Amino acid sequence: MGRMSIQQVFPLGMPWTTFDPFLFCVHHDDAYPAGNATMGPAASLAGRNLGEDFAGKDGWRMYHGKTVPGFPAHPHRGFETVTIVRRGLIDHSDSLGAAARFGEGDVQWLTAGKGISHSEMFPLLDASKPNPLELFQIWLNLPRADKLVDPHFTMLWDKDVPRYAKDGVEVVVVAGRLEDVTPPKAPPRSWASRPDTSVAIWTIKLAPGARWTLPAAPGTNRGLYFFRGDKLRAADRAFDKHAGMRLVAEDTVLLENPGPNDVELLLLQGKPIGEPVVSYGPFVMNSPQEIQQAFADYRRTEFGGWPWKSPDPVHPREEGRFARHADGRVERL
Repeated sequence: MGRMSIQQVFPLGMPWTTFDPFLFCVHHDDAYPAGNATMGPAASLAGRNLGEDFAGKDGWRMYHGKTVPGFPAHPHRGFETVTIVRRGLIDHSDSLGAAARFGEGDVQWLTAGKGISHSEMFPLLDASKPNPLELFQIWLNLPRADKLVDPHFTMLWDKDVPRYAKDGVEVVVVAGRLEDVTPPKAPPRSWASRPDTSVAIWTIKLAPGARWTLPAAPGTNRGLYFFRGDKLRAADRAFDKHAGMRLVAEDTVLLENPGPNDVELLLLQGKPIGEPVVSYGPFVMNSPQEIQQAFADYRRTEFGGWPWKSPDPVHPREEGRFARHADGRVERL
């Protein structure tokens, strides 16, 4: 084991490097100011490239939003999005008529399948103080047999996402069993729902001085991302800068926090699908012809149309966390 347990080390860019069956991972961490009357930033937007604001001026971004930060209506086909909101809130609306406001530890798992359009806006509800937002969005591929399944929208509320906690270590278990901690069910046609794929999505926190051994997961691809904290030791290798690692999945890996502050990591693990990946923007298929068909289908159907008055809807300021599913079922926190 030792150093050879780490196959590769790479910087954390935008997005992060991922490995089959994962396609994409981005860590959004924005220090938004107080909100204004329209739930946008109570700050000047001068000097920002509105519609494509990714520069991080003043520690936050409007992304594709022009009034409220976020991502107005856009389509997906052929994969899943897993959105883990650690701080702040997201307002979701989609072409199936589903809607949600979620955050503060909640997870949304969306199987795009044959096609869905959705918006992801970041309402700044508090007018009296800053509105920090931190989230991961992870794209998990679908195998050829499931590329065109019906879309499926799942909410995993914070209270229902289990934790492993022991000796200064906390692991949030979104997917993938850890000892006696069983995660919520993945969507029915997800790669993660198959018993033999060993898909795991974990966030790991180590208190100062804490040590924990990451168990082996033979037959998987495994990415570990050190994104918060001062220092980390992983498989006897010292890190004093944030970085991603590709691990040898057959090895256990000792993680240690020698620094004065908490260390946080994200683990993405799974058996590779091992099929061709052809992607263009929001579509991920197995061939260029299938990408062309995705564009043709979207132009023809808009994946069900857009039932909302604007491409960037936000829910009323007084609305709490909720989900309204396409079948009319409503969940409220």
